[in-house]
Amino acid sequence: MLVVFALAVALVIPPAPTARVNDYASALSADERGRLERFLAEREAATGTQMVVAIFRSAEGENLEDFSIKLAERWRVGQKGLDNGVILVVFLAERRVRLEVGYGLEPTIPDAVAGGIIRDAIAPRFREGRYAAGIEAAARAVYERAGEGKAGTRARRSNQPNVPVVGFFVLLAIIAGMFAWESLSLQRRQRRLHYTLGSSGPYVPVGPTWGGFMGGGGFGGGGGGGGGGGGFSGGGGSFGGGGASGEW
Repeated sequence: MLVVFALAVALVIPPAPTARVNDYASALSADERGRLERFLAEREAATGTQMVVAIFRSAEGENLEDFSIKLAERWRVGQKGLDNGVILVVFLAERRVRLEVGYGLEPTIPDAVAGGIIRDAIAPRFREGRYAAGIEAAARAVYERAGEGKAGTRARRSNQPNVPVVGFFVLLAIIAGMFAWESLSLQRRQRRLHYTLGSSGPYVPVGPTWGGFMGGGGFGGGGGGGGGGGGFSGGGGSFGGGGASGEW
């Protein structure tokens, strides 16, 4: 009797890529890959959010969610500290897709929103075999949400009082009040001296009693900022399983 053993071949996680669009299944034409690559690069440069696409022929029995998070951990898409990366993972044979969202984007693109992007932007186009169109629609939705999140953060920051500026003006008011009080006190002392000394002696002015309080010093501040940018490199972003999966 001849026994044939079928050996399952596990899907190997590819090394960190040098492109944003990684088509391991030849589902896209060269023109489509180039157009998507340029679009993702432009949006990344404009927003800082980094999105990468990975298309596979089959999951080879791998769990979609487990494989996607392993891929995210290896590729480290997004900026370190901001964790603003997104990975779109596609398995053609299983007709399944996963949108993996980095930690920093989870408040802006929660699981329900990620599921809506798959349902409304990806699935209808993938059913028609228009993979490039579905990927582009998903990317536009992702960057639209990421932009709304940044706009909301800027609005909240603009509504917050500028504590250093307010403190500076309070300090000026206190100093002005001290000068006014000292000037008034000096005038009163001068009048008392005039009434007391009369013509029996020279007038001796009395100086400010708070010594060298304003004798020196300065007001200043300093700060610095940093930013990110440049071409695709997988900037060290972290993922925690946020996102959604779906079918078409």
